[in-house]
Amino acid sequence: MTKYRIGLGWDSHRLVEGKPLVLGGVTIDAPVGLDGHSDADVLAHAVTDAILGAAGLGDIGMHFPDTDPQWKDADSLQFLAHAEKLACDAGFRVVNIDSTVILQNVKLAAYRDAIRNKVAEVLKMHHENISVKFKTAEGVGPVGEGKSAESQAVVLLQSKY
Repeated sequence: MTKYRIGLGWDSHRLVEGKPLVLGGVTIDAPVGLDGHSDADVLAHAVTDAILGAAGLGDIGMHFPDTDPQWKDADSLQFLAHAEKLACDAGFRVVNIDSTVILQNVKLAAYRDAIRNKVAEVLKMHHENISVKFKTAEGVGPVGEGKSAESQAVVLLQSKY
């Protein structure tokens, strides 16, 4: 078995009025939120996919299909915790995470520590091993037009064997 594995995750959701904006399990004070079957937490979804991918365990849609009513409005931290458990059961531990949230009109820097701490708590790791960056799309495309948000994540797993 390879000692280290890298996984890449990406997610995107539309922004709408009347829904909360949740990133990394933290509710952000914003006039719009993310629309999806679950809470649409693009950051949690991207990190979940990165963990599953690195461990060779498929993707978030395989484990939590949006056609399954039990996941309607679900807290995406459940997905993240499940992915970490599956990776652990497969013989891996999460070493570090590097992530980026791309969102045009909402300032997020004040939430960085809360997001890092929440993700660290769920994954049972130190927050210093989690990077969360915030970018705009410079007015380009649906994210730049304020119609959606995206997140990307890279995860390093280490074999426990």
